[in-house]
Amino acid sequence: MPDYTREAQHGGRVAGVDEVGRGPLAGPVVAAAVIFDGGVPAQLATLLDDSKKLSVVARRRAYVALRGARGVHIAVAAASVAEIARLNILQAAFLAMRRAVARLSVRPELVLVDGNAAPDFGCPTECVVGGDGESLSIAAASIVAKVVRDRLMERLAVRWPAYGWERNAGYGTAQHRAALCDVGTTPHHREAFGLVRQLSLGLPVDSRSAAWGVS
Repeated sequence: MPDYTREAQHGGRVAGVDEVGRGPLAGPVVAAAVIFDGGVPAQLATLLDDSKKLSVVARRRAYVALRGARGVHIAVAAASVAEIARLNILQAAFLAMRRAVARLSVRPELVLVDGNAAPDFGCPTECVVGGDGESLSIAAASIVAKVVRDRLMERLAVRWPAYGWERNAGYGTAQHRAALCDVGTTPHHREAFGLVRQLSLGLPVDSRSAAWGVS
């Protein structure tokens, strides 16, 4: 379970940063930054964990609690499908992270980033591999980014219902791959990614066996 050790050892304002959406075939990449001023209330801390380990209900409960808690600074930002195409997915994720930190209402003295690489935030930065399971600030950021992106994909699914985005959030599930082959792509699909790229190039594909991840 994540804890507040790294943040407490620093002693100043520490922002946890995480992103969601590097792997999907469609939609933006979303990043969140979270600062706890004065520590994490015990009741709130019990709700926080790596977003991937939480159920949909638990994630949304934690998200609501974070949004309603005093002394919690939250900022969310995204990089668009066009920016992913122009920059590549890693640099687009870094762009979303920088935007999220820049949107915080207070400036962090240290940024903790989930993973082994980070962009330049203009302040000291520490990469924490598996950070969403180690740091409460990063875990909170992972929850916020996941809930926000999932809600965005649910809204897009209303207009583009064939792909099942309300369930798969743009990842390459069987339904999503089959719809790509049957219906084609949308403006929200990432043209450089696997099956989407094959379709955009007019190459023959089989939804059951075609590559669908990041290439």
